[in-house]
Amino acid sequence: MLSRLMSGSSRSLEREYSCTVRLLDDSEYTCTIQRDAKGQYLFDLLCHHLNLLEKDYFGIRFVDPDKQRHWLEFTKSVVKQLRSQPPFTMCFRVKFYPADPAALKEEITRYLVFLQIKRDLYHGRLLCKTSDAALLAAYILQAEIGDYDPGKHPEGYSSKFQFFPKHSEKLEKKIAEIHKTELSGQTPATSELNFLRKAQTLETYGVDPHPCKDVSGNAAFLAFTPFGFVVLQGNKRVHFIKWNEVTKLKFEGKTFYLYVS
Repeated sequence: MLSRLMSGSSRSLEREYSCTVRLLDDSEYTCTIQRDAKGQYLFDLLCHHLNLLEKDYFGIRFVDPDKQRHWLEFTKSVVKQLRSQPPFTMCFRVKFYPADPAALKEEITRYLVFLQIKRDLYHGRLLCKTSDAALLAAYILQAEIGDYDPGKHPEGYSSKFQFFPKHSEKLEKKIAEIHKTELSGQTPATSELNFLRKAQTLETYGVDPHPCKDVSGNAAFLAFTPFGFVVLQGNKRVHFIKWNEVTKLKFEGKTFYLYVS
C-alpha cells in the first residue's frame, strides 16, 4: 500500500517542472508548473505576482536549443514549446510597444515599459543622436538617484551607470550637466514619464529587429513597430511604411511579401 502511494507521488513529481522567469528589473520569479500547463497559466502567475492588469503589451520570451528566440504561445504547453531540459529559464518582456506609453493607465505598466526601453537603450536597440541619448540617460539618473547633490555625487558620478553599450567621457559629462541643471525637483515617476515621452518620438522605438536579406541579397533587419514596418541596414533605417499604407502581408517559405497602397 505504502509503495503504491509513494509510486503515485513520484509520478506526480515527474510531471512538475521548475521555471525561472527573469523580470525586467533583473529579479527572478520562480514557480513550479505541471507538465501540461499552458503558456497562459504561467503568464497569469507572473501578472498576479506583478499586480499587472494591462497585460496585453507583455509576453514571455525564451531561447530554444538552437539559440533562436521565441515568444511563448499561451495556448500551447510550456514544456513542449521549450524543448530543453528543466529547470526552464525564460524572460518577461514587452511584446507589443504602446503607441503612447505615457497614456497607459496603470503606474506599474508605465514602469515596466520604462524598464524595457531602458534595456533597449542599453543593448543598442534604441538608436538616437547624442543629444537625445544624453537626455534619456539624464532622465534615468533622475529617476534612480533623485536630484543632484554635490555631497553625494562627486565628479564623474554618471560614469558609474551603464546606459549604453558604449559611451564617451564627453557624453557622460553632458548627461551629468542635464541632470544637474534641468531635472532638479522631478520625482522618479515624472522622470520616467518624460523618458517615455521622449523615447516614443525616436525612429527605433519599439523596434525588435529580425535578421533577413533584401531582394538584392544584402543583410538587413526587419522590424514591426507601433507605427509601421521598418527595414534597417546597420544602424540606419532604410525603409519605413506606415500601417495604414499596408494592404497585404504574405509569407511564402522564407520569403516575406509586403503590399502597399
